[in-house]
Amino acid sequence: MSESFFVLSGTLRLFDGAHWIDAKAGDFLYVPEGGIHGFHNESDEPGSMLLLFAPGAPREAYFEAIAEKAAGRRFSDEEWTDLCRRHDNYFL
Repeated sequence: MSESFFVLSGTLRLFDGAHWIDAKAGDFLYVPEGGIHGFHNESDEPGSMLLLFAPGAPREAYFEAIAEKAAGRRFSDEEWTDLCRRHDNYFL
């Protein structure tokens, strides 16, 4: 599947497979199928972005877990590894 990221607010770091960029509201990143990419928020300010998966993929459980983690839930290493593996996520 391909993925697209559209920054709605804040400043987020996006990785396009070669470089990290600071993306702000209105910036867009397209990742073709199989493309390596990443994102994170290095600032103390909140940020938001719209994600599009094409074709759609069941990712609700992954983002629900991310929200739980942000709210303070502590996952065991085994739980986190399993969640990431099920959703094709690899952290470097």
